[in-house]
Amino acid sequence: MAVSNRDVLLVQRCYPQIYLACHTRHGRRRRNDAQLTPQESTILAHLSEHDAMRAADLARHLGVVASTTSAAIKRLTALGFIVREPDSNDRRAAAIRLSRQGVKAMQASSVLEPARVSTMLARLSAANRARALAGLQLLADAASAVEKGRPS
Repeated sequence: MAVSNRDVLLVQRCYPQIYLACHTRHGRRRRNDAQLTPQESTILAHLSEHDAMRAADLARHLGVVASTTSAAIKRLTALGFIVREPDSNDRRAAAIRLSRQGVKAMQASSVLEPARVSTMLARLSAANRARALAGLQLLADAASAVEKGRPS
């Protein structure tokens, strides 16, 4: 199915509006109890609590060699933010996902400020909020499929 340029333009126009309205203001320093580095925050933002990801795939996505993320993953695991488990496709490899603590740490260090996101979502009716969130999840799933090179 062909995608219109109008659809592409809508995503290009809307995504920055959401980001600019909800991103953390840099003028005031937010408290970060875990003292996460920017690299560690980025790692948490790319992981899911439910879907495990191979560390090598994460490194490739971030555009770095696996050894670059290794120390950060070890630290995040030691802090209890990441759960390591054997990869279901390759028992020699480790898969990683967020723990419940990791979800909280990711929210605390996210580029999107939770209060601003909440305010934005509160402006929608319950039905429109559900539609918007379902659409956002569909876009995120499609983006993940593109990233993994899967066909549509």
